[in-house]
Amino acid sequence: MVGMHADTSGDATLRPDAMHEISDGTREVVDRVLRYARDRALYERVPLDRALPPDELAAQAGAAITADGIGAERATALFADVLAPACLSTDHPGYVSFIPSAPSKAAIAFDLVVSASAIYGGSWMEGAGAVHAENEVLHWLAGEFGLPEGAGGAFVQGGTIGNLSALVAARDAYRRHRGAMDDAAPVRLAVVCSAEAHSSIASAASVMDVDVVGVPTGADGRLHGDAVAAALDAHPGVFAVVATAGTTNFGIVDDIAGIARAAKDRGVWLHVDGAYGLAAMLVDELRPAFAGVELADSLVVDPHKWLFAPFDACALLYRDPAGARLAHTQHAEYLDTLTESADWNPSDLAVQLTRRSRGLPLWFSLATHGTEQYRATIRHGIDAAAAIADDIEQRPHLSLVRPPQLSVVVFRREGWTLADYQRWSDRLLDEQRAFCVPSSHAGEPVLRFAIISPLTTIDVLRDILDTLD
Repeated sequence: MVGMHADTSGDATLRPDAMHEISDGTREVVDRVLRYARDRALYERVPLDRALPPDELAAQAGAAITADGIGAERATALFADVLAPACLSTDHPGYVSFIPSAPSKAAIAFDLVVSASAIYGGSWMEGAGAVHAENEVLHWLAGEFGLPEGAGGAFVQGGTIGNLSALVAARDAYRRHRGAMDDAAPVRLAVVCSAEAHSSIASAASVMDVDVVGVPTGADGRLHGDAVAAALDAHPGVFAVVATAGTTNFGIVDDIAGIARAAKDRGVWLHVDGAYGLAAMLVDELRPAFAGVELADSLVVDPHKWLFAPFDACALLYRDPAGARLAHTQHAEYLDTLTESADWNPSDLAVQLTRRSRGLPLWFSLATHGTEQYRATIRHGIDAAAAIADDIEQRPHLSLVRPPQLSVVVFRREGWTLADYQRWSDRLLDEQRAFCVPSSHAGEPVLRFAIISPLTTIDVLRDILDTLD
């Protein structure tokens, strides 16, 4: 099939509607792509694969963007045979680094529907049905987290955008309050968080040109309320406190209740970054670990992590969305018809105006399987982490750095250096057995399992441990 390109030569054979008409050619493109997507979604054995050096990949890929196009058959083959194998499959059972993804088959399938439906998800006027469905998910999550009636938010790209959007709303609320104080003197604004807070908090602060007040954690790795209170008393310009509900490196939940008391007593916005770990609150026996979340002014949780949605989706929730609208609603003549007639515009609640309806795959998966299935699948990660931690303690050459609280297990191989860990990690990937890269803690190189997928079984994890003998 001939591709479309800029017509600078006046070539009358290139019809403007060639890419959009319903023809045998467009049917062939759609069918070919859908066949590939179906096959990939239903792989019995997901390939792990790995990146290639830039020069090698460029040589294998060649030039796909040409004046006349290379056609759907060649383009699909190029992706399937060259480009996709140069990407790690984050849904592979042996992918236990960083925070893996494990989208349900229902969510994967519906992601195609979202793209095919050409829905603009930023406004109620244009995407009411999609926004309604997304809001059903957001209201369910708000209820699970103990937020009051009226809480709500939007799905954004990821935790970085979610944290940034929440902190922008917090700063706006601070400025509005401080602006009403006649004797308010200029002060350098700041965010308080723990030394273990996600890197996106520092990134957001940099974008906003505010300071970060890093507070040391306790011996248990948690940020505690008394330490936050001291930091707030020492820094008058703090407009938000960030508590972490499941740190990335260890999966540790801060003392959210104590932090909330310190923040509320001083009239400071409380934001909870639960991008990875807050989903564990859906498991009844872990709910006490998250006490205080219900007091948050804003929070985030990433469905593309432990809620089994495809990339990229972060649920951003506000206790009072009205304050977020004051901070984020964009005003222009061409937007007045949206903002003045809106029932609920997701674009008014975050830094993004243009947005796809990225919450719909999660909505479809939840509607298909039910919330109890989600609780059971999340529980798998917690149970698997506890089981493999017990296994590690039985191996004389391995030791836990700290018992797991959620589904992250950090351990060491006695006597190994960072170079030893890296050689071992490279060998596992060469063998296409697993992707497990070294991390560090207090200057010491360590290993780390992040367990999300129900296909990451105890047998898969033990097989990885066996290679450390």
